[in-house]
Amino acid sequence: MVGANLKAETMTLMEKRSALEAEMDAIISRLCQPDGPGLSGNLVDSEGFPRTDIDIPVVRAERRRLSELRNDHNSITDKINENIQLLHSVRLSSVSSSVKDSDNGAGSNSQNSSVVNVVSSASSHNIVLRDSSAAMDVHAIVSKPFSVIDEIIDASPAAEDGLQLGDQIVKFGNVEAGDNWQDRLATEVQTNQGHAIPVVIMRQGATINLSVTPRPCQGRGLLGCHFRIL
Repeated sequence: MVGANLKAETMTLMEKRSALEAEMDAIISRLCQPDGPGLSGNLVDSEGFPRTDIDIPVVRAERRRLSELRNDHNSITDKINENIQLLHSVRLSSVSSSVKDSDNGAGSNSQNSSVVNVVSSASSHNIVLRDSSAAMDVHAIVSKPFSVIDEIIDASPAAEDGLQLGDQIVKFGNVEAGDNWQDRLATEVQTNQGHAIPVVIMRQGATINLSVTPRPCQGRGLLGCHFRIL
């Protein structure tokens, strides 16, 4: 029963997180449209006067809302991670117990052993917990974007390889969320010039896998885009 309740709560949280991501993507798209203010661009012109080409109160409201959504997104992601770890423990405990108490012979032990292997090999970022006897499958992908593309140049390597303005980066090669990700990402790009780098992004609430090949171009570095911290 505990596992069932945790599963239901986790799935509800994941739906809420997807809704938050969709709203965040919509705000980012509006702020980062051509000639838009961006996520943190100046709201005054070169002479210090309020810009007349944008609706400053609306921009401020959307930036404030985006900040609130990010905080909510982080809280929900933390709770999802916590629930999945609990589910992991519950399923392992249940399966281990059934293996010890099973009197169905080698075939049953083999089946239960395979379940243990599935659970044990799961990680907090990509967890598949399976117990056919309880008819409870949990397929949860916990991913936390660490940056967003807030500038991208037409015909750049990033654009040609499928990245878009507002894409949230979950993993770029070997780089994930953590300290000094900017330096690690720059190193990843430099050391892989001319070689495809696998990239995992969030776009409108969906996880997308791409590959991007750093190469010389006109614009920013070897990709022609800019990553801003989330």
